[in-house]
Order: sequence, then C-alpha cells, then structure tokens
Amino acid sequence: MKGLLETLVRGLGNGSVYALLALGFVIIYKATRVISFAQPALMLAGAVAVSYLVEVTGFWLAVPLAALMIALLALGIERVCIRPMVGRPVFVVAIITLGVDVVVRVVVNAFIGRDVRQMGDPWGFDQVSLGPLVVQQRWLAMFGVTAVLVALLFAFFRYTRYGLAMRAAAYDQETALAQGVSVGAVFAMSWALAGFLAAIAGMFVGTGQGVEQTSWIIALKALPAIILGGLDSLGGAVVGGLTIGIVESLFQSYQGEYAPWLGQNFAVVSPYVVMLLVLLVRPYGLFGTREVERV
Repeated sequence: MKGLLETLVRGLGNGSVYALLALGFVIIYKATRVISFAQPALMLAGAVAVSYLVEVTGFWLAVPLAALMIALLALGIERVCIRPMVGRPVFVVAIITLGVDVVVRVVVNAFIGRDVRQMGDPWGFDQVSLGPLVVQQRWLAMFGVTAVLVALLFAFFRYTRYGLAMRAAAYDQETALAQGVSVGAVFAMSWALAGFLAAIAGMFVGTGQGVEQTSWIIALKALPAIILGGLDSLGGAVVGGLTIGIVESLFQSYQGEYAPWLGQNFAVVSPYVVMLLVLLVRPYGLFGTREVERV
C-alpha cells in the first residue's frame, strides 16, 4: 500500500506538468480553434530562461521573471506569425505553429549547447517524509504550484473582465464582437497565458535533472492529456494531465512485475496508448463538447 501511494504521488507530480502544458493547448484552442504546436518550444525556452536568470537573481525571482519573458515571447509570436493568418484555414495556421516551434527550439538550443544546464533549484531530488510515505519534494512542489495556478486561472476566467471576454469569444466570436469584445486582444491574451504556463512547466521539467536539447519531448505527453480530457475543456486538461501522469507512474512501478510481456520502458508509450483508446471510444474526450453536424 505504501508503495502504491508513493507511486500515485509521483504520478500527480509529473501529471501536474502535463496539466500545465495541456491548459496552454486548450486555452489557445478555445480562443482560436487552432492547436498550437509551439508549446514544447515555449516550455524549453522557459526552462532555459530560468537557468540563466537564476545565476543573477536567484531561483525564486528567476521563475516569475522567466514566465513573464516567455509570456511576452508568446505574445510576440501571436502578433507577428498568427495574427496575419486570421481567416486562413485552421490547418495552415497549425502548420505555422509547428514551424514556430522548430525555429524557437533551434534558437534556444544554441543557448543550451551540448551540456545539461542546471537551475540550482531548492529541492532537486531531495526527499521528504509524509507519515509513512517518502516522496521527492519536487513532486509536492509540482502539484502544489499547479493547484494554485489552476485555482487562480479559473478565478480569472470567472470573475475578471478579461476572463469573461475570453469566455465569450471562445463561445461565439461573432456575438462577442457585437458586444464590443476585442477578439484580437483575446487571441493575444490566450497566447500569453499559454506561454506563462509553459514556462512554469519547463521550470519543473528542469528541476533536479537540468535542461538539455531533448527536454522538449516531455511536452508531447500533454497531447494525450488534452485528448483524454477534451480539446475545449479547461477542467478536462487538468484531469487529463493528472490521469496521464498517474498511468505513466503505475506502469513504471508495476509493469515489469505484472506485465513483463509488454517489454521494457512501456511506461514511455503508455500515455499514447491511453490516447488511442480514448480516440476509439470517445474521440471528443471525457469532458469535451460533442459536435453535432447536420447534413
């Protein structure tokens, strides 16, 4: 039982990173109806920004500064690369975001170099006791910070003027325009929020193990999370991210004992197996809106 609980805590910690990235995907999709494939690059850029700023400002100041920097970077990407494509087919815009991802990662890789960049984080792989449980501090930090950010994000959408504008534009852009909502500002805000969340996720990815050029691959696990939760559901992104983290953690701990026939490192592909199963059974996700088309 103890081992299972520790496995679940690890899954919630790693799943929190997937949830932050999935929220960025969903926020942009709800606002623009485009899946942004630039999230992995923004996550990597956020991690690298923290690794450089920490040498000057210290860890606790470097994290919010880096998150703001990546939010501004995402804002610039939206204004320069995405805004001129309004009205073009969604597929074309999605391909542009894929190109943006490649360009940003190439630039960021030049700052990483061949070595692993460390952040000097305050917890690393240090462990803490929770009664009979022994877990890594970073897992608790991941889950705790994500819980706070999710609560603030939902409060923003529910109670602030800009949040209500984003909800209105996500529901119906034409009606929102008729009511005086600036859809362009909504697009910009969605990208900025996604960049901010990606930077925080990148910081957590780099804590303990550092940042290297292949760290961006972790962000791809947010795709099964949004498929599981639903492309247009913020709550689904959180549930999907945490679920994927738990599934991956369970396979890491128990697959070798109970299902060795699956081969080694099956945990790496387990999120995508979940994604395929969800697509077969419920393609719009657990909490996504089911689209009905009349023909």
